[in-house]
Amino acid sequence: MAVWLVIAPLLLGGCSILREFGPVVEVHTLDAGEAIELKRGDILTRGKLSEATTQTIRVAALDAQACAKPISADCVEALAAVTGVAADRRLAALSELWLAQAQAMKPGSEQQAAWLETIRYAYAYLFFGDHTPGERAFEDRQTQVRDWYNYAVERAATGMFEVRQQMSTQLPAQTRWNIAGWELQLDMRSARLPGSTAVPAELLPASSLSFRGMRSLYRRDGFGAELVAVMPDAPLTSAPTSEGSSSAKHDQQPLPWSEMSAPPMTVLLHPDGDDLDSVLHTRTARLTVHDPYEESAIMLHGQRVPLAANFTAGYGLWLARANFNRQSLRSLLGREGGIDRPHVYLMQPYDPNRRIIVMLHGLASSPEAWVELANEILGDETLRQHYQIWQVYYPTNMPIAINHAAIRKALEETLAHFDPSGQAQASSDLVLIGHSMGGVIARLMVSSTDQSLVQLARDRGRLTPKQIERIDPMLRFEPFPHISRAIFIAAPHRGTSIAAKPLGRWMASFIRLPVTVLEELAQTLVPDAAASSHESLGNIPNSVDNLDENDPFLGTAANFPISAQVRYHSILAQANADVPLEDSDDGLVPYRSAHLPGAESEKVIISGHSVQQSAAAVLEIQRILKDDMIQGKKRPHSSVQ
Repeated sequence: MAVWLVIAPLLLGGCSILREFGPVVEVHTLDAGEAIELKRGDILTRGKLSEATTQTIRVAALDAQACAKPISADCVEALAAVTGVAADRRLAALSELWLAQAQAMKPGSEQQAAWLETIRYAYAYLFFGDHTPGERAFEDRQTQVRDWYNYAVERAATGMFEVRQQMSTQLPAQTRWNIAGWELQLDMRSARLPGSTAVPAELLPASSLSFRGMRSLYRRDGFGAELVAVMPDAPLTSAPTSEGSSSAKHDQQPLPWSEMSAPPMTVLLHPDGDDLDSVLHTRTARLTVHDPYEESAIMLHGQRVPLAANFTAGYGLWLARANFNRQSLRSLLGREGGIDRPHVYLMQPYDPNRRIIVMLHGLASSPEAWVELANEILGDETLRQHYQIWQVYYPTNMPIAINHAAIRKALEETLAHFDPSGQAQASSDLVLIGHSMGGVIARLMVSSTDQSLVQLARDRGRLTPKQIERIDPMLRFEPFPHISRAIFIAAPHRGTSIAAKPLGRWMASFIRLPVTVLEELAQTLVPDAAASSHESLGNIPNSVDNLDENDPFLGTAANFPISAQVRYHSILAQANADVPLEDSDDGLVPYRSAHLPGAESEKVIISGHSVQQSAAAVLEIQRILKDDMIQGKKRPHSSVQ
């Protein structure tokens, strides 16, 4: 018996069951968070290798602890050489291991090489593994590998861009260069960058941008890196810095329009090869740039692949950097750094096949007034496919008549530039949306005059027939061509009593018209007079004066007929739901001023004057636009007026 007690431990030493005196497998209960983290956590989300990669390393008989170290070239080489593990498992694990290495490296050629290896193995898994992307459509593992690919492309592309910027050379549409031992070809034929500059000033990952002040962030899941191309700054037309500098500006006026200066793009990197072996051994690749507004999917190796996209990041970045809040206030007060003429901003590269929505903000405002509405339209796939947004930024200190004429001119020139023949779908059936004073201007744009403004200028302005002739576009006009629908939001069509009250008069006392405008008026009315003759123009009413319910211009314009070709809608705000609608207001504009007989629809929302930002107003505008799409399909293209 004593001998057996000595020998038994030696004989049974390799048997874990008897050694541990317990079961081989133990079970533990996980809560939902732990279970999901175990399935989906990876090197990007938790800073550790995913459970699936760790399991693959164990199955391949490799040291899991050694492979978990950030720089483990031996582990990568060993796993790449393993043949007994399924291709999908091996390729996915290698992509994550290379990603871990890249993250641990300092920027430079070695890190770029690691990003490219991450891309290589992820690409091989997605398109040349054991299964097609469609067969793995619901697998968490494929989502992980796609994310590694997208992130590695993002880092590789921005790294290449920084190197290219340091070279300070012009970037042609297609080019090849060597980096990290790879020969890369850049193909930007599918990209659409605004202006004449082929190279952005910055290339930013959309995933690195977070925004406050926007209710939603809209993006599309898919393949590729979501980037924002920030173009070099284009100076706006602005008020002069001194009286002596304004005249020189007349000879070199900037363009009245500009395209989105921070357009989104989707970037893919394709290792060359038509089968698994060639992809795993290639040292050449193509980097292609795509416009997410134009391409939602592409064909790759016989598979239809949805393209990733971010439709909010570029728009949000543009608004965050534009400083519109300060500039619009300077413009209202006629101070240095404001603007002295309207400017049309295209929220995406011009598309001849998408209808145009023109947005006009209100008093003391700017394109920031439309942040929620524009973002919701850009984020709605149905609306995004049918519409493009143009925002008009104009100086809100100017008399309404001057702004109206200048906005018409800016839109005419913008349309003529992008569609000289006037035959594009974009140039027909425009939708006009105006808030507050922008709604008043929008109404003028779809109205026709009689002789009443001419008579008003003759009686009250004491202008001669020749002077009246020179300002004829402000006094006589027809509906702006091509507008088929208009939406007026909290618009004081018949003015407001606030403008005449002490607060309104106090505000009006601070408003000054730009020197450039006064000089232009002086030169128009008295062309032979000296530039300083603007002092003799008298007390020209400003924008706040025009919004007075007793203002003669507004009272006259309120009676102009709206074109029968235009379907129009009203969205009104009611600050106090307990007040009868007919006696209510939004804190600034009374219902009786904003109400328009004959509107196709009228929506009253419990809100203050800035109702255009409310979710209810945005939903109503989306409803109108989608109804308009349905009705638009029934209208012939010849509906252009």
